[in-house]
Amino acid sequence: MDTTLHIGFLLFPNVTQLDLTGPAQVLSRVPGARTHLVWKTLDAVPTDVGFSINPTTTFADCPQLDVLCVPGGFGVEALFEDDETLGFLRRQAEHARYVTSVCNGSLVLGVAGLLRGYRSACHWMWLPLLARFGAEPVAERIVRDRNRISGGGVTAGIDFGFALAAELAGEQAARTIQLALEYDPQPPFDAGSPQNAGPEIAARLRALQGERLQRVTATLDRVARADGQRASTAPG
Repeated sequence: MDTTLHIGFLLFPNVTQLDLTGPAQVLSRVPGARTHLVWKTLDAVPTDVGFSINPTTTFADCPQLDVLCVPGGFGVEALFEDDETLGFLRRQAEHARYVTSVCNGSLVLGVAGLLRGYRSACHWMWLPLLARFGAEPVAERIVRDRNRISGGGVTAGIDFGFALAAELAGEQAARTIQLALEYDPQPPFDAGSPQNAGPEIAARLRALQGERLQRVTATLDRVARADGQRASTAPG
């Protein structure tokens, strides 16, 4: 009997690499885990920090995944109208044990129709956009709703990884992985949420991301309208 746990991460241009590599580092140490980095081709994929990551398999060759994970990043916008990628996610989600995301990767799951009726986390700045696709936005670091598990913004992916490791292999195994990685966070600043950072820093970050947020919102509105039109004209 094959006891391999197939854990797959969507790898796409301009992914936020920590969204992917943080939980991948944790989950790769789950007993029996085999990690897949999945994209359309095996060509190196540029991340948002200037280095590239090599996919390990393609959409066509990817095995059925036990865990499907969509990280976030600057590149998610291009995925919202990417039928090939959305189709791959829908096919894998049909039989995956867990359908998961980190940061604004949850928006991609939402566009794919995989979060309708589910609670989900997202990066705080993008969280309200989930409602456009029938998800319930939840401002928590890790959110589980049935077999959907999501992490909030970027670094929450590491905590998400440990929570999922406990689901897959038990709490003792997850604790052992945590010790092996010496995950004992002691940040020098308490500014990791808009509440703790304060209104001035939060406003500054919103201003820096304002143009991008407007563009992504417009894209999601267009996609949501198209989905609504298709639903209204569908037979039956």
